[in-house]
Amino acid sequence: MTTKRGLITDSFKVVKKGRRGGKRQKQRATPPPSPPQQESDSEAVREDELHKLRQFDLDWRFGPCTGISRLQRWERAKLHGLDPPEEIRELLLLPQTHTDPEYTLSLWREYPL
Repeated sequence: MTTKRGLITDSFKVVKKGRRGGKRQKQRATPPPSPPQQESDSEAVREDELHKLRQFDLDWRFGPCTGISRLQRWERAKLHGLDPPEEIRELLLLPQTHTDPEYTLSLWREYPL
């Protein structure tokens, strides 16, 4: 004669979790949330420029980019006849981007060699 097997849940007490927020209260009429702030034009331009530079970093046609600046990589690619985009050089030579490490250093700058 076989014994009746119970379920695993029969061995443990069922515990119901309480609500995280407790009881919900009725919401009062509140004004609709304000629309998210629009990015300023300069921030949008900056993000677009950085995106182009990241794409340049990821393009292996211009050689490796670790250990050198973006401008050095662009010049090396030009020296070897790899035809790097002139737009990248113009971005890197702008006075406001010349000292900014996000512009001058490659995407892989934080990784050790």
